[in-house]
Amino acid sequence: MNMVLPQKAPDARTGQIIKLVIMAVGGQGGGVLTSWIEAVARAQGYTCQATSVAGVSQRTGATVYYVEMMAAADQEPVYALAPSAGDVDILIASEMMEVGRSIMRGFVTPDRTVLIGSTHRALAVSEKMAPGDGIADADEVIAAAEVAAQQLILADMDHLAVAQGSVISSSLFGALAGSGALPFPREAFEEAIRASGKGVDASLRAFAAGFDVALNGVSETEIEAKASAPVLQGPTEELVVWQGLTARVDALPAPVQDMALAGLTKVVDFQDCTYGASYLDRLATVIARDSAEQDWTLSATAAKYIANAMAYDDIIRVADLKSRAPRLSRIRQEMGAKEANLVELTEFFHPRAEEVASLMPARMGAKWEANPKRMALLGRLFGKGRRLRTHTLRAFLMLHVLGGLKGYRLKTRRHQVEVAHLDGWLNDCIDMVARDYALAVELLKNRRLVKGYSDTHARGLSKFGSVMGAAQLLQGREDAAAWMNRLREAALQDPDGKALDGALRTLRSFV
Repeated sequence: MNMVLPQKAPDARTGQIIKLVIMAVGGQGGGVLTSWIEAVARAQGYTCQATSVAGVSQRTGATVYYVEMMAAADQEPVYALAPSAGDVDILIASEMMEVGRSIMRGFVTPDRTVLIGSTHRALAVSEKMAPGDGIADADEVIAAAEVAAQQLILADMDHLAVAQGSVISSSLFGALAGSGALPFPREAFEEAIRASGKGVDASLRAFAAGFDVALNGVSETEIEAKASAPVLQGPTEELVVWQGLTARVDALPAPVQDMALAGLTKVVDFQDCTYGASYLDRLATVIARDSAEQDWTLSATAAKYIANAMAYDDIIRVADLKSRAPRLSRIRQEMGAKEANLVELTEFFHPRAEEVASLMPARMGAKWEANPKRMALLGRLFGKGRRLRTHTLRAFLMLHVLGGLKGYRLKTRRHQVEVAHLDGWLNDCIDMVARDYALAVELLKNRRLVKGYSDTHARGLSKFGSVMGAAQLLQGREDAAAWMNRLREAALQDPDGKALDGALRTLRSFV
């Protein structure tokens, strides 16, 4: 997104101090961006001062950089050490939450501030910890920015930079140059990058991308880019089977196809094409109870949540995901590591006794789970978390071997339990269709309460059982579906389940 309102560059002849704030998250090159701004200002005959205040953040550290500059005069100005609310000319925010924080702190005002921000997100720990979707609403921040700023430039600056092999500081620097907020020519900004002598070519390409966005905005095709069809790789025999599965998806009702293809891809990636066929078989039982009169809402919902239930998080899946080459490449890219650099990576593993028993063959695992002494022994053996230094051969091979146990997975106790739980839930939902279609849809959606592994999985199962149990209380009520939705949203509000307990007490008080 990009909004540009007419803005006159500060006139050097007035002797006015230009005040610029950069709000950056750790690892995004905020210090480099500040040094470039200092360099271009001094090269253009300005005196300049830059300070920084490191904040406490759960997103690798948020820092506020403050730059003041003024055209050289007979007397040196006395510069401030930190920004003040209502007294900022240019605000650069390296992430969407930082855009919102800058507005809340009063740094952005409609009478003077040029706001340049990136629309991508680096999620806070509080957002990741929420049982449901804890991601803050970026649309509200954008709406506030449109009101608060005199000139607004918003785009995914991180994507622009990464596409050019650089980091976000380069594209933000280009957007600053393109905004016209500083009275310096483009060549002066580019020369500051060249003078740094590091990653010059890539930085200049990202600079040009940011400059272009500031001038011309973001095209609709970039904003509404559609995801490409999934591309799977594997043995020829499996790819032939995959084509047959996608043909089955193409034969499904149109409103179901997109979600069914996404679900099939997830399930096949989790296990194999045979497992994908069983996913489509389960989906077919739901479609048989649905109709076009209901716009196939039940089936489209089932396509999503059956896939999530079948692709559960077990130790095998966690190890598989952590040892995949694309993940390791992404980590190296985020760390800015070159080919010659060695990246040391430490993974934290803390499986409970239940996770260890669930990895056993089904019968053996059931016996161990039923024996408190054996479970206590597993607790003693595996009770301490382990840090696996997976840049070493031994630790990586441990993960790689665990992640390669897909062929064994279907024989485990965990798979036996998950299949029983899945089939029970799905049967309850299908049985409800004839009595209350809307409630059946909400029962399918309750599956989102179950996710993760270890303690997270246990808490989710407990909440899932409580919410599903309320269906008996709600049957026959006109507002049954609305109440089921309300209970699920309450369960997603906090990990401890206090909001859910309150909602259930309210429900029981009038049922």
